[in-house]
Amino acid sequence: MIPAIFFTLLFIVLAIVFYLGKGDKLIAGYNTASEEERKKVNIHRLRLLMCGISVITAAFCVALHIIGNNIQAQLGATAVFMAVVIFVVILANTWAKKK
Repeated sequence: MIPAIFFTLLFIVLAIVFYLGKGDKLIAGYNTASEEERKKVNIHRLRLLMCGISVITAAFCVALHIIGNNIQAQLGATAVFMAVVIFVVILANTWAKKK
């Protein structure tokens, strides 16, 4: 139970950090990008996506804790979570780019 609480709180704190606009250095790829590549990214949209995925990950941690040892339910929840992650990656590479 303690790991579930820890990771849930961690992702909620990350969501707050991204929402407040302070977590740019925590975004993988963005922090290592050159200044020219950073100009191609709409950072406000990217922060919004990172905030959303942090909240969804916190909810996933809670859901896995509630599900318990039901393997089929765990696999179903994980499949849905992976689909959401893939969707967010696609959005980060399309919607969060400047045109």
